[in-house]
Amino acid sequence: MTNGAASEAIAKAKAVLRKAILERRDAADSASRILASQIITPKLFALPAYHAATVVAAYSSFGSEFDTSDFLARVLSDGKQLFLPRMIRAERTLELRRVIDPGANLVTGVWGIREPAQSCPLLSGATVDFMLVPGVAFTTNGARLGYGGGFYDRLLASLDGRTVRIAAAFQLQIVDQLPEGPHDQRVDQVVTEHSARPSPLQ
Repeated sequence: MTNGAASEAIAKAKAVLRKAILERRDAADSASRILASQIITPKLFALPAYHAATVVAAYSSFGSEFDTSDFLARVLSDGKQLFLPRMIRAERTLELRRVIDPGANLVTGVWGIREPAQSCPLLSGATVDFMLVPGVAFTTNGARLGYGGGFYDRLLASLDGRTVRIAAAFQLQIVDQLPEGPHDQRVDQVVTEHSARPSPLQ
């Protein structure tokens, strides 16, 4: 199989799986998603990497995703620097901008996703210590299927190698294996409502 044919086959396999997982996630009732988010969130705060972090990057959830609102509020109340992605659609990239007050700093961006206003300070020179990464599907060993635009793969590839990458996902998003291409970026750990809660003292 040629490289072009292989890439096309991977893209098709991803599209099929992406559609199936999104339909499964959207079909879950909102009460179960809310409960799962409430179980996942304290597990994120118990991670040693979160405790050690000074600069945290995350995202504003939308649709049937894990609800990040409590996570964002806690990052700020813990006195950490919080950065969220802003889409540069013409360049198909994401840039990280600092958010101090989500209510005042966030605007509605592409596809209705809340993102920092352009007036928010751009990440410059600092290393992101801890990054919460969205996705459609994951494997337990960190393979990630995104929404298909490659935005996060490019952002993750640009970050310092010391950045700890964590995904928060519902158990229904976990699969045994994923089709992966050469530019796909993995996460270090996936936290679900069923995964064990780590000790803060680890």
